Amino acid sequence: MHSKNIVIAILVLVLIGAIAFVFLNSSNDTVVVVEDTPTVEVTPEVVPEVTQDIDEAEVVTRAARGEKSIVGNSVNGTAIEAFHFGTGDTEVLMIGGTHGSYSPNTSALAREAIDYFNENSSAVPANVMLTIVPTLNPDGLALTGTAGRFNANNVDLNRNFACEWSATGMWQNQEVSGGAAAFSEPEAQALRDYVESYNPSAAIVLFSAEGKVYPSACGGAPSNESVALAATYATAAGYPAEAVFDAYAITGDMVNWMAAQGIPAISVLLSDHQNAEWSKNQAGIKAVLATYAD
Repeated sequence: MHSKNIVIAILVLVLIGAIAFVFLNSSNDTVVVVEDTPTVEVTPEVVPEVTQDIDEAEVVTRAARGEKSIVGNSVNGTAIEAFHFGTGDTEVLMIGGTHGSYSPNTSALAREAIDYFNENSSAVPANVMLTIVPTLNPDGLALTGTAGRFNANNVDLNRNFACEWSATGMWQNQEVSGGAAAFSEPEAQALRDYVESYNPSAAIVLFSAEGKVYPSACGGAPSNESVALAATYATAAGYPAEAVFDAYAITGDMVNWMAAQGIPAISVLLSDHQNAEWSKNQAGIKAVLATYAD
């Protein structure tokens, strides 16, 4: 009986040892699994640092244009140049040469203005930038006579803007092409893109010939700012200021399109097609710059 108990005790001890062995091996397997599991590193999201607000960025963009920039190209690939004077954040835009060799004195006047402000940079107030596009229609300027009024696609650029646009416009008593659509012409596209990019505070657009200054409007009465701008320029230059151009209907007009963008803009019509009338227009330009210096 005693030996039977001994056998049972031995069996119990063997069973306990087997259970312990299994338990220890199971624990070791678990540890191995944990150690073999790859470590995943979580990279925190990087938020870009904002170094300047929108207003500062706009000022930097204006200053970065330098003394001259290219706003686009004509149908024939000629660069349309813009000359910049001053680095203020109030921009006055002046445009000549829309009608090429039909109104060559508008490009000549713009070139005289460029020469003057190159030599007299202090004439531009500190908080103002004056931008001059001397020839919007370089292909037309390369031609002679009335043919140069139009671009190389035979489109009147001052009928190609998105203000009451029509495929067929009027010039005096004859029909002219306004293009296949508003802004179909690369010259009009270039000016549109410039205006939409930089949002000038005012615009002076040179035409000929009547010897008058007109405010702008698109489908309504001119804004008070456009009327005041026309009066300022006209008074200084010695031109009459008119309320509205009504000699004939004009569709797709550039200056009226700028009015629709909320930009006070005026049409300055020189007295004839030959003379730049620099002294008169110098006074008008400087009067406008002084107004926007306040």
